[in-house]
Amino acid sequence: MSSSAVAGVGFRSERGPILIALMMTTGLVAIDATILATAVPTVVDELGGFSLFPWLFSIYLLAQAVSVPIYAKLSDMVGRKPIILIGIGLFLLGSILCGLAWSLPALIAFRAIQGLGAGAVQPIAITIVGDIYSLQERAKVQGYLASVWAISSVVGPTLGGVFSEFVSWRWIFFINIPLCLIAAWMLLRQYHESIERTKHKVDYLGASLLTVALTLIILGVLEGGQAWAWSSVQSISVFVVGFVFLVAFFAAERRAAEPVLPLWVLSRRLLGVTSLISIGVGSMLIGLTSYVPTYLDGTIGTSPIVGGLALAALTIGWPIAASLSGRLYLRYGFRFTVLLGSGITAVGAIALASLAGAPSVAMVALTCFVVGLGLGLVATPSLIAAQTSVEWNERGVVTGTNLFARSIGSAVGVAVFGAVANGLFASSGGDQTDPAAVELASTAVFIGVAIFAVLTVVAAFAMPKHVVDAPARVVGETA
Repeated sequence: MSSSAVAGVGFRSERGPILIALMMTTGLVAIDATILATAVPTVVDELGGFSLFPWLFSIYLLAQAVSVPIYAKLSDMVGRKPIILIGIGLFLLGSILCGLAWSLPALIAFRAIQGLGAGAVQPIAITIVGDIYSLQERAKVQGYLASVWAISSVVGPTLGGVFSEFVSWRWIFFINIPLCLIAAWMLLRQYHESIERTKHKVDYLGASLLTVALTLIILGVLEGGQAWAWSSVQSISVFVVGFVFLVAFFAAERRAAEPVLPLWVLSRRLLGVTSLISIGVGSMLIGLTSYVPTYLDGTIGTSPIVGGLALAALTIGWPIAASLSGRLYLRYGFRFTVLLGSGITAVGAIALASLAGAPSVAMVALTCFVVGLGLGLVATPSLIAAQTSVEWNERGVVTGTNLFARSIGSAVGVAVFGAVANGLFASSGGDQTDPAAVELASTAVFIGVAIFAVLTVVAAFAMPKHVVDAPARVVGETA
């Protein structure tokens, strides 16, 4: 066997601490994506640089997104354990530096280090689950990880507000120190994998070209219409140069001995379709999480807490459906499960768009819950289908590609929905405090989410009816 690994954990009790460590590190990454949102005013008051504060979020997401494919490939070459420990180490270093930051530019730079750590933690944690749990167990365990993201989306902003108001915003980052150390210690102690050592050729050229290309393209999407106009010289230049580097990357990958992103990932039908589905999931998530609280606040004057609780209904439905999805795909198949989930998602998204003219907290919460149920039957089964179809030495890059596609969907969603909302605000006189303007802009965004939901249904129809299992490397086997 050319490249393989065996997880050295054979019993349920031995896997428990590993899962706890993975959930802990995943939670840290998820919380830090949102925890600064409510602390921004306090941070800016102390450090200054108000005009730069959006970069606190953009740089974290950018660093995370561009590094995912590289870490994923490396995990297939040298194993999961060293890569996730490197990720935890970078995240820990970034957290310490963020807590010590003396200016907003310094804080932004240190957030990039955090993002580089997050880029390793998220995909490798999900890949490890695919390694040490059987197909029958994965849906339930992936549901646990999904619930971590769900809880974090609510806990993050709340913790940010509590720390900034009652202690110091710096503890937003310092609290990560003991948690990172505990998670790393648990993985070092409990998670063992036996790697068949072979000589590898690291694709430095491909990794460099991909990093530059993705950085420029995602930067253009995130900042277009914000830092510069879409039609400006800056915007056009960023995209053109980014796509030139992307073309150079694909040319280099054709000649690389061990490409950082093998082109077969894009050519296999199942992997291509599940990546498209992941793009749709990312777009829908960013549309709802970004605009539901604003919609309720601007139309009926709900508090941010009430708006967040209405949105939390989505994060309740998702892990419930994800943990139960295994029963469906084991009995009826992955394609049926994803089709069912995408259909439910479309029903919820269309209902939200249709009823947006009569704003109600109960209506928003109910439709978000339905969307969450649907996404739980889409995101987890489609990812598990992709993981199941490949062997150990391909699973990391396949998982990373799927999660990277979700990041691309979120970045594209931010740009599309932001352009729509800003355009409608401008056409209504630019008054973002006018309930009618907020309702109009939010309704248009919800219609956009519904369109992405319908497109996801179309993509689900393209999934193969049968997923061929790769040779299993289940926990406890020997090479």
